[in-house]
Amino acid sequence: MFPVPRVGSAIEAEIPVPGSKSIANRALVCAALADGETVIDDLAPGDDTVAMAECLRGLGVMVDVTASTATVGGSGGRLRSGPVTLHAGLAGTTSRFVTAVAALGQRPVTIDGDPPLRRRPMAPLHAALRSLGVSVVAGETEGHLPVTVTGPPVGSQVELPGDVSSQYVTALMLIAPLLGSGLRIDLTGPLVSRPYVELTAAVMAAFGVAAVEVEQRRVTVAPGRYVATRYRVEPDASSASYPLALAAATGGCITVPGLTASSIQGDARFAALLAEMGCEVDVGVEATTVRRDPAVRLRGLDVDMADISDLVPTLAVLAVLASTPTRIRGVGFIRGKESDRLGDLGAELRRTGAAVEVLDDGLAIEPVELHGARLRTHHDHRLAMAFGVLGAAVDGIELDDPGVVSKSWPTFWSDLAVVHR
Repeated sequence: MFPVPRVGSAIEAEIPVPGSKSIANRALVCAALADGETVIDDLAPGDDTVAMAECLRGLGVMVDVTASTATVGGSGGRLRSGPVTLHAGLAGTTSRFVTAVAALGQRPVTIDGDPPLRRRPMAPLHAALRSLGVSVVAGETEGHLPVTVTGPPVGSQVELPGDVSSQYVTALMLIAPLLGSGLRIDLTGPLVSRPYVELTAAVMAAFGVAAVEVEQRRVTVAPGRYVATRYRVEPDASSASYPLALAAATGGCITVPGLTASSIQGDARFAALLAEMGCEVDVGVEATTVRRDPAVRLRGLDVDMADISDLVPTLAVLAVLASTPTRIRGVGFIRGKESDRLGDLGAELRRTGAAVEVLDDGLAIEPVELHGARLRTHHDHRLAMAFGVLGAAVDGIELDDPGVVSKSWPTFWSDLAVVHR
């Protein structure tokens, strides 16, 4: 077990965070499908990005990563044909994106992953690809990995549920410009995590595909070509939530450089939630800073987090420290993430004495006295990092698998150690 060190006094620190893995994986795909050579700076260092680079290499794309810079030799959409097997590890984003990318070829490509990834749902994406004429053959269980796809896709219209995962929508958006007539994605339910779909459109535009329209029930991508470029990945707003929450949880001041008011990530909204909870927040042109006077108690919130669902664990650990109740809404779909991010999160927080009720679409949290506990991370980097924030404020928090943070922020524990110096 890993004991999380508690912060003993008000903190003041600057904590850089890695580049956004969400942006990095989108940029890697756009670069792989572009004509010419792209250089991507400030590439995220985590397992998801490593898995994406490896999968693209498996499709014949030259991806050379040195430190935090990737050089990508674009294929122009002419990918190496199978048979080949791509292994995505634990990376749900990678597995879904490369399933669509692999479908551009005319010979079979198998996509697989580690056992926890095999349990995650993929059926809506597989069904959508089938409707576009792609052969999709399940290896073991329908709607899950491993799966073998053989393209190419044909057609210009597809239906997807909008209320399950934006990753399915993004996967199809990324290949849509290379289809003969582009693609219209009709959504059979409200679009959840819309900022992630808009993020996809922003990255595509940076690579020369600007004709993308994102509406509540429809996404339309015109035919086009990706253009090689030099692209810089901004700091990861989801990762930034943990050091910013650390200031809120313990009192003190944390600055995240590079996360600015011009961020294209929806999760940058987290700073505004901290302001509602009673923190002082400064989102500027060079950095974001959060501070809380230890004499000012955190306030609970009633908030719909459908558009910022990756931040639910971070907000939940602050909510159990708050002086008034919290209600998190609109996130029933996060049960299918790396973990059941409602059921598993609620169960682990209750080990600390927290009063947490798991609801169909979120969590209800009442303020109570907390105590130390041994917490399981459930193979989920976001649970581990959120519990790290909790352990900084509550004595005796221990984690069973701290290394799971390698998925998105491999140096998380050493980077946060600055607050203990």
